[in-house]
Amino acid sequence: MGPTRCSGSVPFGTCESYAEDMYARRRRRYFTLMGGCLFLFVSAWAFVRIWSVPAAIALCVVALLIPPIAAIVGNTKDKDDRWWDEPPQGHENDEADRWLDELERRNRP
Repeated sequence: MGPTRCSGSVPFGTCESYAEDMYARRRRRYFTLMGGCLFLFVSAWAFVRIWSVPAAIALCVVALLIPPIAAIVGNTKDKDDRWWDEPPQGHENDEADRWLDELERRNRP
């Protein structure tokens, strides 16, 4: 089993692996932004256009800018994240190998 990351309040054995936690945070950010994009686009043409077409177009322009921002945010490394090419510092090579195997999803049943 690869390295795990637990908070102090989480009982032993219920921790997510580091990679799963890192990717889950990134997915949450990405899908939150993309959900906002979808909301803006649908609301612009469902009911905002009834009151103001220019406002609906403005909402669509804002919605158009969100997907590239979501891609950048979804792929941005947090300051406490390790990256695939940065093995953990101060650890033996076997632990670094297990960590890299976990990130590459090797040795999974």
